[in-house]
Amino acid sequence: MSRTPDARARDNQTRKIQENITNVEKHFGEMCQLFAAYARKTARLRDKADLLVREIGLYADMETPNLKKGMKQFADHLAKVEDYRQAEVERLDAKVIEPLKSYGAVVKRKREDLKMTQSARDRETKQMAQLERTRQRNPSDRQIILQAESELQRATMDATRTTRQLEETIDEFEIQKIRDIKRIFGEFVTVEMSFHAKALEVYTLAFQSIQSVDEEEDLEVFRSSLHPPDYQSRLDLVRANSKTSLDRTGSFLSTSGTLQQQRTSNRQTRREEEEEDEEEDEEESEEEDEEDNSDDEN
Repeated sequence: MSRTPDARARDNQTRKIQENITNVEKHFGEMCQLFAAYARKTARLRDKADLLVREIGLYADMETPNLKKGMKQFADHLAKVEDYRQAEVERLDAKVIEPLKSYGAVVKRKREDLKMTQSARDRETKQMAQLERTRQRNPSDRQIILQAESELQRATMDATRTTRQLEETIDEFEIQKIRDIKRIFGEFVTVEMSFHAKALEVYTLAFQSIQSVDEEEDLEVFRSSLHPPDYQSRLDLVRANSKTSLDRTGSFLSTSGTLQQQRTSNRQTRREEEEEDEEEDEEESEEEDEEDNSDDEN
């Protein structure tokens, strides 16, 4: 049985709706994945920037005062930019990725609506074929033909109702799709503009903080670290201490020599006194011996 113009028109409508749903499913899914990848890349950039901020801070602690201050301020500004980047990632997820992801469920519902309408149309086509066969097989059986016509009428009414509902829901789907694309893309641009506007402001401060480093003053500090201002005075002090030490050593040696001479003189004096004592003792001993001999003779 050949298809009627109305049936062919409905088939064409169904095909167009099917293509529209398929395109939305495919490309919304692709955009969702790519926006998600964009957010992940942004998050990884944030992580790398956090490491950079940490490294700048560690190095700044080893530098001269002005450069240290400038680098610390620079790192603080970069850290603030990364706070904005974190907010950017969170907003992209909430305002762009999630709405696109939700279209998976929307497309699924539209496919179910299309399937329901297609089933109603298939029943109508089946009842139409059944009526044609009944008329051919039982052309004189009016009751059977009326029953087949009645079933066809119900199927047609059901197909017409579901078709109208499908047209309405697809129309709403198309309007919502356009609005969602405008809203989602608008949110993406707004999130990016907000981040870049704030980042530009903070980057400007970062630039100013590092450019304001006083090179000459830090150079003086560096030179002083190689040759401190009190270097000469400390050298003089070392020399003075060395001279005092030498003087003390000379004095000590001189004093020691004098003492040694005194001790030698004392020893010589004691030795002479001891010799005199020995001589006196010998004389006394001789005198005693003479006295003893004189007593013996008497």
